[in-house]
Amino acid sequence: MDINLLGFIPALLPVALSPGASFTLVMSSALAGGRDGLLRALAGTALGIYTHALLIGFGITAIVASSPSVYSVLKIVGIAYLLWLGAMLIRSGLHATSNGVKNNVTPVTLTGAWLANILNPKAIIFYLTVVSQFSGSHGGVGNYLALASVHVAVMSIWLIAVSRTLVFSAKNTDPVILKKYVNIAGGALLIIFSLHSLTH
Repeated sequence: MDINLLGFIPALLPVALSPGASFTLVMSSALAGGRDGLLRALAGTALGIYTHALLIGFGITAIVASSPSVYSVLKIVGIAYLLWLGAMLIRSGLHATSNGVKNNVTPVTLTGAWLANILNPKAIIFYLTVVSQFSGSHGGVGNYLALASVHVAVMSIWLIAVSRTLVFSAKNTDPVILKKYVNIAGGALLIIFSLHSLTH
């Protein structure tokens, strides 16, 4: 393996640590479902990252990206899905009440987190343009899976730390207000990211 891990980590950190679709879904799911919700969202996101690694390793991502019509359809589907998730988060935040907090916000499913990652146009471009630069001279599925493992580890450590802080702060804060603000802000972020992807 001639992958460049030392070069990959600095390139990965801004992507893994910035608030995006995965960040928003994990925070919302941790608030709604506690540890189980957090782990489910993390597992779905990790599966999405590994799926991207496999797709690029087998050359499928390059084929999709080289066909403007196929890539455009995939991009529109991905943006529509993220917009829908954003709208659902905002809706659940607006309808949060003290007598029905648990019923108003449901944690994201494993499939939902996987779809949010795999359909995210930014994730496709990141694996195609950035990750491929660090996969070695021959690339290969094993190299991409190794880089994806680093990505999953960094992302998991970061999101677990942030969600633990958020859940801990919920003990000192009205959980209804916290869930309301997190879901509304998270939904708004998803919509902003989606619209930004649409225009770029």
